[in-house]
Amino acid sequence: MQIQPRQIITGEELGLNYIQNVNWRNTEKNKGKFNTVLIKPIETQNSPNQSISKWQEGNKAIVLHLFGGIGGRKAEPVGIPYTITGHFAFGIAEVVRDEFTNELRFETKYHQIYAHNPDGIIAGTHTWADYMGNLQRGWLATRPVSDILIKFDPVTQDYDFDGVKLSPLEQFQQQLQITMARYRIGDGTGGAMVSPATSCVQDSSQALYAAILAIKNQVATTPQIQTWVRANPNHPQALRFQQLIELGQSLEQQLAPLGIVRADWHSQAGILAGTGIGKTTQPFQDGSIWAGLTTWRTIMPRLAHDDLAAIFLKHGAMMQVLRTNQVGGWQPNITPIAPTVFLGQIKIPFTNISPLSILLNRTLASLAVPTLKDWVIIVLSLTIYSIIALPYGWKFNFLRIQIWSANWIDKCLLILRCLFLPAIVEELFFRVFLLPHPSESTNWFGWTVWTIVSLLLFILYHPLNAKTFFKAGIPTFYNHVFLVLAAILGIICTVAYTLTGSLFVIVLIHWVVVVVWLIVFGGITKLDNNQKIQNTKV
Repeated sequence: MQIQPRQIITGEELGLNYIQNVNWRNTEKNKGKFNTVLIKPIETQNSPNQSISKWQEGNKAIVLHLFGGIGGRKAEPVGIPYTITGHFAFGIAEVVRDEFTNELRFETKYHQIYAHNPDGIIAGTHTWADYMGNLQRGWLATRPVSDILIKFDPVTQDYDFDGVKLSPLEQFQQQLQITMARYRIGDGTGGAMVSPATSCVQDSSQALYAAILAIKNQVATTPQIQTWVRANPNHPQALRFQQLIELGQSLEQQLAPLGIVRADWHSQAGILAGTGIGKTTQPFQDGSIWAGLTTWRTIMPRLAHDDLAAIFLKHGAMMQVLRTNQVGGWQPNITPIAPTVFLGQIKIPFTNISPLSILLNRTLASLAVPTLKDWVIIVLSLTIYSIIALPYGWKFNFLRIQIWSANWIDKCLLILRCLFLPAIVEELFFRVFLLPHPSESTNWFGWTVWTIVSLLLFILYHPLNAKTFFKAGIPTFYNHVFLVLAAILGIICTVAYTLTGSLFVIVLIHWVVVVVWLIVFGGITKLDNNQKIQNTKV
């Protein structure tokens, strides 16, 4: 718990790589070892001691706590196949001066939102000495643990707007205390159970969401705060407050990734913030699968732990990572196992890549409800494609006005079929599966490589499809004009997906382009090549 780290990492990209890839690497091989890493988002010329000196006595930090599983001969049972769920909790760490050594150290308290369990852990506030270091029931010697201590002044420091007090940290702790109390009594039922929608990580995240909503409500209903900020735009406190607002927006996107706020979260936060009075008076929990999916980024403790740390780092927070792997006594019958995302133990041989987890996360991330900005991008993308594609296709006589004269039933069936294939199937594979989602932390080189691979496969797919399954595509899918138009469409959809991260956006763009080509610009005639399109085998 000393301030002095063993390793210092500077730079956002290196910091993100450590959080998401290095932090839990070789967990089993590192049994009995611990490490402390200081991560600074901005490279400076300061010496290590100057960086460490930023931790002053009395400083506070938000703690992201995550523990992994127990393997070996006395391994604990696995609840989900190929998945080590682990456990997540928030906490608060304070820099104090040790009574014996007179050195600065961290004193950590965990706000454990814990369902009723056979280990006897009660939902409530636990000190590090009790929860981790206790020789009888502490996790220090039996589990791998990651505690990320986040120092971010916009959150940990209070605000004073001419007498109007605002404390984000106190508000957050209040919401955690309320949620812990609800767990202790099971909302009056006497039992708090775990489901995809109600768990340590889901309801810790609910407390964070409630705190954000409460702060927003306090600002919206207090004119003095708004007046002070407008009157002092360059004041250090105003700039710090702006950072808090920007962080809140990023966290809201994390907590409601589909753009849909769960009814139970909204109800609970509304009651506590004072905006839900008169609508409902009883908080409730929604344990349905649908509720879990609307907050899918906070279903798995590992994903929430890494994502929240990445968000704070991107906003300029300094953080210290404390990693332990069953330290404090050697027990040969157990081994530490790193927590994973869903199906995270299924990996490509000789790599650390979990393909099923990646594909599932990218699919869920792409299902966000379109915003107004997304609709603008759809219109602009279709306009740009039309400006480029129409003159080019007209020049080579590939496009011409030739409206399909079929009845409305056949046209509707064609439109519906085009929605599934090519629009949904092709965009799901060539964009969503192959390209890193905009919410993922990736470097430009990696993104560029996957973009080129995706585009080349998208172009080559069409002649290969015509040669194998879709014979009606011969010779159209071999035509250089068609392939150029397909490449332009691929580029347009790639750019739109990078800007929005929405499957809906790129499916709609692809769907409209294909349907208009088939029905209005003679596409049916080209694909009808001596057979009716309704009878072709796809």
